Amino acid sequence: MTTPIKATHSMIAAMSPALGPGTWVFCTTSVQAFTHPEAIATFAEDEGTSLILPQTTARALGFPADLPMACITLTVYSALDGIGLTAAVASALAQAGIPCNMVAAFHHDHVFVPADRAQDALAILTKHAASA
Repeated sequence: MTTPIKATHSMIAAMSPALGPGTWVFCTTSVQAFTHPEAIATFAEDEGTSLILPQTTARALGFPADLPMACITLTVYSALDGIGLTAAVASALAQAGIPCNMVAAFHHDHVFVPADRAQDALAILTKHAASA
C-alpha cells in the first residue's frame, strides 16, 4: 500500500470491505475539545465536539446509545482527492434502504451502518466491488 488509488472504478473494484469488531455510537457534547482515549474519531463542530465511541463507553459516560453502529472499513488505500467512492458506497446502500455515515481517514474510508444491518451492508458492498 504505497500509492493511493484515485480512479473511481479502481477504488470501487479494490475496496474489499471488512467488518470490524465492536459496536459504535456517534455522540456529541457541548464541551469544546472533549476527548476520550477510546474514541476512534473526534470532530470539532461549532456546537461542540462529536465523537465515535464504543457503545459501552458511551453508555458509561451518560451519552445516548440508542443507535448502535457497526464499522465497515473499505480497505482500499483511496486518494484523499479521489472522486466517487463515497457516492458509490452510499448509493449502493441507499438502494437497499441501509443508512450510512462515511468517515474518511488518511488511508481508508469507513462506513458506519446500523449494527443490525451490518451483514446486509457487507454483502452489498462486497458484491458492488466484485461487479466493478
